[in-house]
Formats: sequence, C-alpha cells, structure tokens
Amino acid sequence: MGYIGYRIGLSTKAALRQTGRQVGSLSRSYATTSRAIIYSQYGEPVDMVRPYEHQIESEPKDNQVLLRLLAAPINPADINQIQGVYPRRPAFTTKLGTSEPTVAAGNEGVFEVVKTGSKVTNCKPGDWALPGVSDFGTWRTWAIAESADLNPITEHSNLTPVQAAMVSVNPTTAFQMLREFVDLKPGDWFIQNGANSAVGRAAIQIGRMRGLRSINVVRDRPDFDAMKEELTSLGADHVITEEQAASREFQSTIDSWTQKAPIQLALNCVGGKSATSISRKLAFGGHLVTYGAMSKKPLTMGNGQFIFQNIHAHGYWLSEWARQHPEDKKKLERDILKLISEGKFKTGPVTTNKWTDGQTEEEFGETFKKAMQASLDGSGKQVMVYE
Repeated sequence: MGYIGYRIGLSTKAALRQTGRQVGSLSRSYATTSRAIIYSQYGEPVDMVRPYEHQIESEPKDNQVLLRLLAAPINPADINQIQGVYPRRPAFTTKLGTSEPTVAAGNEGVFEVVKTGSKVTNCKPGDWALPGVSDFGTWRTWAIAESADLNPITEHSNLTPVQAAMVSVNPTTAFQMLREFVDLKPGDWFIQNGANSAVGRAAIQIGRMRGLRSINVVRDRPDFDAMKEELTSLGADHVITEEQAASREFQSTIDSWTQKAPIQLALNCVGGKSATSISRKLAFGGHLVTYGAMSKKPLTMGNGQFIFQNIHAHGYWLSEWARQHPEDKKKLERDILKLISEGKFKTGPVTTNKWTDGQTEEEFGETFKKAMQASLDGSGKQVMVYE
C-alpha cells in the first residue's frame, strides 16, 4: 500500500530513500491506498477504533504535500479524545470517504515528505515533517496535507524517526513549564512527581542544562534503585519515593539537600495525595503547576497554603499555548530536535510496533489495538512505526 515509483531497478522503499529531488521527479508516481486508524463515536478506545483503507489524491495540489508516516506514538491525550473526555474534540467528517462521519486519530508523529505541490517552498521531498496543527490524524500510513500545516525537518541525519516522533508533546511541555511560571536561575530548585514519565524525564534534562536543581518523586517499586540510577544519569539531583515525599520526618533530609533554599516550583502530573505532598515543599509564594492527573484523584491543598503561604496553583495545557503561539511551538520543536541530534537530550524508553505493507487490513488494525491495550495497561510508551 502506498507510493509507487516507476524507476528501473528500484523497489518502492529504495525509491523513497533516494535523494529528495530524485523522489520528487519520478515521472510516473502516485499514491494508492492509505490505511488509517479511525473512530466514529466516543467510548472504550480499543472497541471504538478500527482500521480503514482509503484512496488519497494521486498528486499534491499547489500548496499540498504528500506524506508517508515514519512513526507515531500513542499518548494519553489521544486515548482521552477517543473516550470523549478530552476538552478538545476533533471534527467528525466524511473526508476520508467513510459512509458516516469519522476521525483519523492520533496527534503526534513524524512523516517523510514524498512529493510537493508546485507552490510549496518550505519543504522538499526527502525532508521530514511534524504536524503543525492539532488533530492532524497521525495514525495513518499516508496523507495529503497543506504545507502551512507542517513543521518541516530539513536536517535529520542524526535523528531516528522514533526520536523525532516524540518531541511535539512531552519535551515541549517540560520546556514551557520550567520557564513560564517562575523565573528560575541556575542553582534554583524545583520538585516534581511522576518524574519517570516522559515529561518528568524531559524536565530533569532541561533543568540540568539550565543549571537547575531537582527533587524527583516516583512511586515506590521493587526496582527503585535502578530507577533512581537511571534518572540520576539524566541529571536528577535527588530521587525519592511518594512515601518519603509525604513524610514530615523526611523534610529535614530535603532541607539538608537544599540548605533551606526556597523551592518555588512544583510540577504535578499525578494529583491526589502526591500533589499535596509536593505542594507542601513549596516556599512562600511558590507555584504548583498541574499538567496531568494520573491518579484520577482530585487536587487537595490546605487552606493555610493559600492564606499563609501565598501558594499559587496553575493548570498547564500545551495545546492552548500552541494554539496561541504556533510559530513559537514549531521553533521549540526544532530546538529540541537539535539537542537530540547533538546528543544533549534523550527521549524516553519506548516499545515499537511495526506496520508493514505486507499486513492485511485486519492485521494492521490488530497490531494497533495490541499497542493501544498495552498503553492502557501501563506497559510503557507505545510507538507505531511504518516500514
């Protein structure tokens, strides 16, 4: 399924790997069938999604780009959208040729530019591209997009598709939270829960690059020592358990680390008692920033924290910032990719799940559903890779 290039002695995949201008200059080439993961109503994600084969335009028009998927992760927000509980809901349409209105799912990923329309100037065949708009529909093998809706990656020789596919959500969230709420200087401290999450790992590394000090809270677990060593290798100053964070007796240990320097920022992706614990570590006038609720428990803070400690509680939603500052978001993504290519920033561990042209439509769907179920079961970050 996909882009067929007619050049003597070249397979489809070989043709795709030629230089950009060669791929774009194939005299007889066309896009055939694309496969997508779609849904037509909200509900239990594994039950709602299904594979769908559809035809896409054979030639991109003036400002359009023909794209081939390289990799796309499954994120909690994607799952929440399918469940119907996410605040931003994509429009259900019949643009893909379905008999009923549907949505092509997935929001994050990276594509290869295969062919461009005659008026496209921001990318060329052989470049990679990130979606530059929300609700792009990344869980599909081929797509036609407006060039203005893309963030082209013109240099990717030191990047893998999986690395590039994972910069648009979690690292950018960490970057923004560390600079938007408190003017942190080198030597300043912050604390976070969910420190082994993708955002948590990113915050550790960004903090290290900025000279910030961090206290990182994770759930108690049998492999705590190994987790502590891993996060420390990324730049974490201290790694503690939820139980230690909640203990009043442990506060003296934290004071010895910080020399009682004020902690002005706490990043919360868990909620419940965990959020309460890290908020109590904040100094007068400190800021608690909530960007997730993995425990599904409400945020609870004492009245005295607001009255006597002047604690500020904020929510952070990257999508809203990106909507208001689309070009800043694109630049930040490019900056992160540069750090990755230079070996200064590491994306988190993932499990890859392969889509291939040799799969039947049913196999294509089952491969995705297994990956989604693994994500729902808490088996780590799942990434779809199209080979």
